[in-house]
Amino acid sequence: MKNIKIVSIITSTCILAFILMISAECINTHSGKTEMDKKMETASENDKNSNLQKATFALGCFWHSEEMFSELKGVKESVPGYAGGKEKDPDYEKVSTGTTGYAESVDITFDPAIISYQKLVEVFFTEHDPTTPNYAAPDEGPQYRSVLFYRDNDQKEIAEKYIATLTASHKYKNPIITQVVPFTTFYKAEDYHIHYYRKNPDQGYITSVTRPEIEKFRKDFKDMLK
Repeated sequence: MKNIKIVSIITSTCILAFILMISAECINTHSGKTEMDKKMETASENDKNSNLQKATFALGCFWHSEEMFSELKGVKESVPGYAGGKEKDPDYEKVSTGTTGYAESVDITFDPAIISYQKLVEVFFTEHDPTTPNYAAPDEGPQYRSVLFYRDNDQKEIAEKYIATLTASHKYKNPIITQVVPFTTFYKAEDYHIHYYRKNPDQGYITSVTRPEIEKFRKDFKDMLK
């Protein structure tokens, strides 16, 4: 009798577990997404992300370069920070001394199916003066120098060809002094620099320098904005 009760309990438990399993599968099916669907979606999203590329530029104060590139169609992320130096973990205070070798830079993640590296280079050269060594009005010092940090030979070739085209066009009275150097390391700027333009619209530098730069950029590239 005791054995019959145990068998009965086990049987009831198995039936209940089976019912719960079927119910869960029905819920997933009715929601339109099974576990396999979810896994396929995740894989698909990873495939999309694998097609993204990186570009790193220095063209003066990163408050306005971050904002400009972030507004372009195809740019997934635009991050201000420091590139071009060798010291580990640089910070704004150290970089501002002009002695670290780092330049205020912007690290861009973009979708080449929407915006090409060539277009990013065009924006880079249009939105600052590439003929003034260690100077991007009104900021002065090597931390504000003009630099293209290439990540592969294709980026290097595109940058050098565009500089040659600009030089041949005599667009500038003085020679282009932009450095074209291999990318090494990028350090993200401190949190308070992230989206500084948007978070501090009434700050003096923003109203007198950054905002006019952004307004000019929006006119120059109005057809490429998000």
